[in-house]
Formats: sequence, structure tokens, C-alpha cells
Amino acid sequence: MQEPEVKPYKVVRTNLNAQVYDVLKEMIADQRFTPGSYINVEKLSQELGVSRTPIWEAVRRLEQERIVIHTPHKGVRVRELTRKTALELYEVRENMESLAARLAAERVTPDVLAEMEACLAEQEKIVQEEDAVAYSSTDHRFHLLIYDASGNELLKDILTGLRYKALPLAFKLSPHFSEFLGYHRQILSAFRAQDGQAAENAIRQHNRRMIDLIKTTPWGVEV
Repeated sequence: MQEPEVKPYKVVRTNLNAQVYDVLKEMIADQRFTPGSYINVEKLSQELGVSRTPIWEAVRRLEQERIVIHTPHKGVRVRELTRKTALELYEVRENMESLAARLAAERVTPDVLAEMEACLAEQEKIVQEEDAVAYSSTDHRFHLLIYDASGNELLKDILTGLRYKALPLAFKLSPHFSEFLGYHRQILSAFRAQDGQAAENAIRQHNRRMIDLIKTTPWGVEV
């Protein structure tokens, strides 16, 4: 009997696409591109010193993740969350993040605690300056430390994806910076005590406050 023909497979070993994807996600996280704003692929290509191909690959991935929208002949823009979508995201995130906080508080190391403390020290100065971009960056970092410390890679992947999906909120958080810094301090206090239940309660309160704001704040995109 004749052996079946073996199909050739080709592996391209490059991480350029992944790097560009990560950079573009960080730009959105840092509010370099705000909800509803357009991303100029040509300018971004020049700024990053790469061809348009890896940028379009990053756009394709972000579109699949529902973070950006690509409309032919119009361009690429950051998706604006509807109130309904934002509520759904935070309802899921509340439960996933509460689990991560409980696990992380029980497993936290001195190194992670030191990083969390440094992050909040930086955030205290940022809150006084009302710097929305810097606050977004430190908030993102603080929560990623919790996900890392949970020791659960699947949970970390899910939560990281949810955080990026929730970035394009349709209202300014700056009037509430001090309030959320307070929640972060409660979380840190629970981590210092390695009290999983206290950490879970604090982060649940944090997320429920966000849900309350989403429900009561005037919203640009309702549908």
C-alpha cells in the first residue's frame, strides 16, 4: 500500500507580531488611544519603526477580542463600551477577581508585597495630580500583581483579557481616584495579613462600586 503524502508544515519563528500586539494593547491601557478614537496605522508604523504588517496583525487580534473595530474605508478605532457590556464585564470580573485575590493573599511573597506597596506609593502621588493616564497605568499594574500572585495561570489569563476589554469605559474615573485608592489600601492590608477572606471582600467591594458607577453615571453609548 502506498504511504499517504505528508503535508509540509512551516513554522515562522518571530515574536515581532507579539511585541507589536503587546505595545498596542499597552497604548490603549494607558489611554494613548481613548474610546471612539481612531488609530492611524501609518503613523503608528513610523513611530514604532515597523512595517504595517505586524500592526495589522495586532489589529486583527484586538478586533477578535472586541477591543477595536476595523471598518473598511474608515479605519481602526477603539471600541466604545455600551453600559450593558460594561455591566456584564464587571459582573464576571467581580467573581473571577475575588477568587484571584483570595488565592493571592494566601500565597503572597515578600517580593510581591514590596511591589504592591511601591505601586500604591506611586498611585498616591498620581491621585493628588489627577493624572488619568498615570493612574490607569498603576491601576493596571496593581491588579496584574494580584493575578500573578494567585498562582493560577488560567485565572490570570481570563482576568487579563477581561481587564483589557473593560478599558474603554465611557466615563472619566478621575473624580473617584481617591475612593479607589482606598480600596487598594484595603486589599494591600489584607495581603499583608495573608487574609484571603478579607482580600476577597475588599476586591468585591471595589468591583461593586464600579458596577454602581456604571449604572448611575451618564453614558455615551447605551445600546
